[in-house]
Amino acid sequence: MKLAILGTGFIVKEGILPALKEVPEIKADAIFARPASKGRAEALARAYEIPKVYTDYDKLLADPEIDFVYVGLINSVHYEYTKKALLAGKHVIVEKPFASEAGEVRELKELAVSKGLYVFEAVTIHYLPNYAAIRENLPKLGKIKAVVANYSQYSSRYDKYLQGEVLPAFDPKCSGGALYDINIYNLNFIIGLFGKPEAVTYTANLGFNGIDTSGMVNMKYPGFFALAVGAKDTESPGYITIQGEKGYIKVTDKPNEIRSFEMSLRGSGVTSCYELNKYSHRMVHEFQAFAKIFADGDYETMKRGLEVSVAVMETAETARKQAGIVFS
Repeated sequence: MKLAILGTGFIVKEGILPALKEVPEIKADAIFARPASKGRAEALARAYEIPKVYTDYDKLLADPEIDFVYVGLINSVHYEYTKKALLAGKHVIVEKPFASEAGEVRELKELAVSKGLYVFEAVTIHYLPNYAAIRENLPKLGKIKAVVANYSQYSSRYDKYLQGEVLPAFDPKCSGGALYDINIYNLNFIIGLFGKPEAVTYTANLGFNGIDTSGMVNMKYPGFFALAVGAKDTESPGYITIQGEKGYIKVTDKPNEIRSFEMSLRGSGVTSCYELNKYSHRMVHEFQAFAKIFADGDYETMKRGLEVSVAVMETAETARKQAGIVFS
């Protein structure tokens, strides 16, 4: 796979490029930036031996050597850049959240399928061995009664926000906010295991410009409830608990990494601990999975992933609108 990376921000510098060093199946063949950010792109290209730097997206898409495009730009342009890549015949990996509206995700899914192209949403947890083990062990818990996920991390941009400076992470025009950033991982964790909820409400702390700086999504499932707490204005240890009539599973880690979890079955007197992930960088398993799915022509697995993406965005959009958060 020859990959073109769009963007020069944190997810590219600290996430994508370091992880790809451990995935020889994928080669970073190009990096794209706006003309004003060309210097940063050139610096990353030198550091990671990326042969091409583009500031014109149309020229990048016309490059016949590029197979995939990774959309690592601000949330509000994910739909636009992904659609343009698909129309140009490129496969796409798009950074979470997939888009700003559920209808956009459904449209991109249908477009990809109609053209026989691969499109993946980059949500690391779905490809972690620990997440697969949680899914495998779920039946041992009996009837599920409660699920709680908390991912709260004080944003490096929040101090500026308090001073009135609005960066993309807290800008409604950029589809920012806690729900569409940090809480997307919680929604993916829960919906990836249990499907789309029956009902959704979102209780949020709204800032001066109407964006959610933190909030709690309450999801109703048949026979149990699930809470997803995400905060960019405070911090706490990350965790997830799944409580069943026969036992519980507990993740004592950030929901986007799941470096370990424990399981205890009622009456057993034993707590089993799992640490199955093979790499310190959370994105390596994900890239390996994308490369294998593509190499194997495993289109059905790709489509199942898109179904989760659609369900997550339908849930997030319902929650956002229910709380009165307007993207403009």
